[in-house]
Amino acid sequence: MKKGLSIKSMAVGLLLSSMVACTGNKTTSDATCCNGENGCTEQCKCSNDSNCKNKKEMTYSKKYTNADFYKDGKFDQQVAIEAMKDMFKFYDVPFTELMAKDMWVTDFGLGDFENVGMGGIFWINDAEHGYFAHAIYLLPGQMIPEHAHVKTKFPAKHESWMVEKGWVYNFSVIGDETPNAPAIPASHGPIKSKNFAVQKVGDVLRLKELESFHFMMAGPEGAIVDEWACYHDNDGLRFTNPKASL
Repeated sequence: MKKGLSIKSMAVGLLLSSMVACTGNKTTSDATCCNGENGCTEQCKCSNDSNCKNKKEMTYSKKYTNADFYKDGKFDQQVAIEAMKDMFKFYDVPFTELMAKDMWVTDFGLGDFENVGMGGIFWINDAEHGYFAHAIYLLPGQMIPEHAHVKTKFPAKHESWMVEKGWVYNFSVIGDETPNAPAIPASHGPIKSKNFAVQKVGDVLRLKELESFHFMMAGPEGAIVDEWACYHDNDGLRFTNPKASL
């Protein structure tokens, strides 16, 4: 009987020693990274490694270029969607069935999706009740062409934006020129909007004046932006670049 207890005691002692060696001075919750049979998991090792960066310490960066987005001079929308999905994965944004069905990407006909383009989805665009909800998806450094919304048989579109992920330069034709502006892609051409604010996660900005020109450009981490507005009538859309279209 004593011999049996002794063997059990030794086994328990070895198990505890293994756990102590694995966890060091960690708390009980940290010890769940480890087990007696296989030692520390990769997650546990990562948390003990000062050179191991977790996702919160990382930033998203450009992975795709026009060489990926164009095949024989034609815009490959499926590759553009995959680029957006890669960004969604980094930012823990689920790609839902509705997004798979209704999300769109565009290079606005300018042939430079890497620098001038966007992805988006209209959650709601209700002409009867006059309201609109939209998600804007911008890859790193990507800009929406400068544009304005004018009155048609519907009121001129007024809108506001909140950044959910990443950050953007939010440009407006209203206001004094802001110094140290980012370079505008040659494919876009000249702009009228010279005033901008750096809009970060949680910041809410509004269109400064009805029918005024404006645009966004993502920072190097890309951006996901919520937009709320009155009804969006595509007939009221006016681009600075006459070749651009949606």
